[in-house]
Amino acid sequence: MNKRSFQLNELPHAFPQLRVNAEIRSVPEDFVVDEELGFSPTAEGEHAFLHIQKRGRNTEDVARALARHAAVPRKAVSYAGLKDRNAVTTQYFSVHLPGKDDPDWLDMGDSSLEFLSITRHRKKIKRGALQGNDFRLQLREFNGNREQTEQRLTQIKHNGVPNYFTAQRFGHNANNLYCVDEMLLNGKRVKDRFKRNIYFSSARSWLFNLVLAERIRCNNWNKAIEGDSMMLSGSRSCFHIDAIDEEIRKRVDELDISPTGPLWGRGSSMLTAEAEKIETASLSEWQSWKQGLEKAGQQMARRSLRMPVADLSWDWPEENQLQLKFSLLPGCYATAVLRELGTFIEPERKQI
Repeated sequence: MNKRSFQLNELPHAFPQLRVNAEIRSVPEDFVVDEELGFSPTAEGEHAFLHIQKRGRNTEDVARALARHAAVPRKAVSYAGLKDRNAVTTQYFSVHLPGKDDPDWLDMGDSSLEFLSITRHRKKIKRGALQGNDFRLQLREFNGNREQTEQRLTQIKHNGVPNYFTAQRFGHNANNLYCVDEMLLNGKRVKDRFKRNIYFSSARSWLFNLVLAERIRCNNWNKAIEGDSMMLSGSRSCFHIDAIDEEIRKRVDELDISPTGPLWGRGSSMLTAEAEKIETASLSEWQSWKQGLEKAGQQMARRSLRMPVADLSWDWPEENQLQLKFSLLPGCYATAVLRELGTFIEPERKQI
């Protein structure tokens, strides 16, 4: 088999592309993300519970730094979700300290970290244990028609956008996906468990993107079709539909439920009829990846094909600057919103 090419910018858009371009993340403060936890820590227990603002650091780097400072293994540190390095983000970490007092967290001597709160909790924080993320983005050197831009933003507000995994998921120049090929096609062993899990996640994300891309081409990424597995917005709860009635259409139009795509692994896809045919055809050339993920023990899961963009608002602080504010569910990418708006240049990536 020839070496695969992974071109994220060739994935289809849901809406006609606008002649809009701007700069994003000129400085970390242009990309602000705040985790919304959805629960309060108990203020007692074996786990230090830390609310941290980080600047210019990725999540895993911070987790390792916390482990070193507390003199505990890396596995004792948990977090709910990964956050970009080139941004200012607030997120929660837990550190398992059974029978131990907290170290002096403020003595870490790291100017890139600010501790917003320090308490205790009875359980470690689990991946995905979030209500969502709030975003504030500053787009500089904006070039495009303002009226068309605001019309598109209104369209996004009411209809959502394709729930693509974007460049952050796949590493620099999609390098994670090339590593997946080496691992699943050529049998290369990856001893580092963290890296191996990253590669598996990247593989499942890419296969999901391929199914979503085909549903966009078929103009049914945001519609229910026969045999679909539908997901309730804000949850991971899915249900199968054989036929589409007015109640289903109404719930889809109101963004209450959305069709889903696969996060590949062992188990049933939950699809039949037309939905199953599209999904099977989309992944027909990826049998080796599918089999490799199943052999590795990954479990089949579903992800919504559509991403609601809640509380979307915008303003123009200056003539050539656009500021966006919105909220997304856990696991969704702000850059998936931007790609439906225009082309955005950032320091470490050519475009979104």
